[in-house]
Amino acid sequence: MARPSSPILSAEKIARTALELVDATGEFTVGAVADRLGVRPSSLYNHVSGRDDIVEGMRALMLNHTAVMPDPEATWEEAFPRFLRGYRDAFARHPRLIPMITSQTVMSEPVMRMYGVMATILRRSGVPDDLLLDAITIMDSYVLGAALDVAAPDEVWDSSAATSDAMRAAIQAAPTGRERADRSFDIGLRVVLDGLRALTKEQIS
Repeated sequence: MARPSSPILSAEKIARTALELVDATGEFTVGAVADRLGVRPSSLYNHVSGRDDIVEGMRALMLNHTAVMPDPEATWEEAFPRFLRGYRDAFARHPRLIPMITSQTVMSEPVMRMYGVMATILRRSGVPDDLLLDAITIMDSYVLGAALDVAAPDEVWDSSAATSDAMRAAIQAAPTGRERADRSFDIGLRVVLDGLRALTKEQIS
């Protein structure tokens, strides 16, 4: 009698399975990933080194979900608005992953390549080396926060609970749901990029 075939494992399949658990529960364990894949936990270690490696695999999956990657030859204006919106949308589909990846040092090779492209574009646009990481951190923080905003309820603020006329008017005048999140993201992104440009000019002058 032929032996039953074992599930075909890969680092990406392990990361995808862990992401399913994170989406459902906000957490994962190596044992839970192995159970879902129908293998022993020891089988996973032929493909990943441990929990941190799986987290980095999930981080890399976000790049696969991003429609437009930054072109290293593109200008600042060409590269960042579309890429950062796509990166936000990828994380917005998996908001429970955000606390997990922000608590761990970035080690994923594809993700580091992506940050390398961002640094190259920023440097070519005139951002000095001692501000490159600041600029990347600012954009990262903005994107991840905006991703959580997309995942927020359609009605973020209860107008009946507003304690000032100004806040009540603001809630009533604004769109709701994804329309509000997208509009706020686009406005905020202009503020972030314009602020970085201004800071760069100050440093150069």
